Amino acid sequence: MHRLLARQLKRQFGSLHDVPDGLSEFIQAIDQAYGKADADFALLAHSLDEMSRELNERNDALRRDRDAQAAMAHRLEDTQNQLVQSEKMASVGQLAAGVAHEINNPVGYINSNLNTLGVYVGELLELLAGYEASEAELPAAQRQKLQALREKIDLPYLKEELPALLGESREGIGRVTKIVNDLKDFSHSDKGVFTWVNIHHGLNSTLNIATNEIKYKADVLKDYGDIPDIECLPSQLNQVFMNLVVNAAQAMDGTKRGTITVRTRQLDAETVSIEIADDGGGIEEKNLLRIFDPFFTTKPIGKGTGLGLALSYGIIQKHHGSIHVASVAGQGTTFRICLPISQPVQA
Repeated sequence: MHRLLARQLKRQFGSLHDVPDGLSEFIQAIDQAYGKADADFALLAHSLDEMSRELNERNDALRRDRDAQAAMAHRLEDTQNQLVQSEKMASVGQLAAGVAHEINNPVGYINSNLNTLGVYVGELLELLAGYEASEAELPAAQRQKLQALREKIDLPYLKEELPALLGESREGIGRVTKIVNDLKDFSHSDKGVFTWVNIHHGLNSTLNIATNEIKYKADVLKDYGDIPDIECLPSQLNQVFMNLVVNAAQAMDGTKRGTITVRTRQLDAETVSIEIADDGGGIEEKNLLRIFDPFFTTKPIGKGTGLGLALSYGIIQKHHGSIHVASVAGQGTTFRICLPISQPVQA
């Protein structure tokens, strides 16, 4: 008998034994109804539990989907910003290449004219020497006039200074030509096609372009190893080198002149490494895990976008390589890039 029915009967009749026999069928029917109600209630409770469990699972799934979508949106925003920055760098590279080409034309004819001028000056000095050799045959009055003119223009100084001026001019034009060529090499568009390149040429071009950023803060020490040409996107790697070299120069605290060391090595038959190390202020340990995050920067507002290292990381990943950083605050930082000599064959 159902416990609720038994309790009601005891309350009504005092005990179950005092229940009239004539009510037995009625009581049995009520007992069955109670049992059915309990079964229905248990089924309902089980259904509610199942529904609650399913709702919780769906809520968890929705929460995971929401978090995944938020993370995806964040990654898409980062990627978009990096692409925008990459497009800006590509545009700057094209502009730089165009400017370098335009500069190269006048530099070419200036250099040619200087060479011709050097020949003409040599011939004039040779003619002047001939006149000086014949001066003794002139009348005394003419010799005195020539002597006065010689002293007025300081002829010995001019004869010594003219070749020196031409030499310095040629050297200056040579430096301009080298900078222009390095700028063309640095900004050369590779159009996304991997080519075989001498990494040392790219490093030298980058260091030459960044001279103005470095020369007042640090000396550059080149420790180049014997490494083979590698298959890469040269202009993109040059951008990585530029970011690291400029960061190294900016890491100098200004109290003393620093040193930036650029080191290359062949690690094994398939891999080369490029290290760019400085003895500047270093990076605090708490920031080491974030330096490759987009928009993270320790520079003052307006001094950095926080995209340089993030872009560099993406470029190295595109080359199937790796980039690592080791730093001690107050002692300096070393970035180490490992790159495959040849790119893996795409399936």
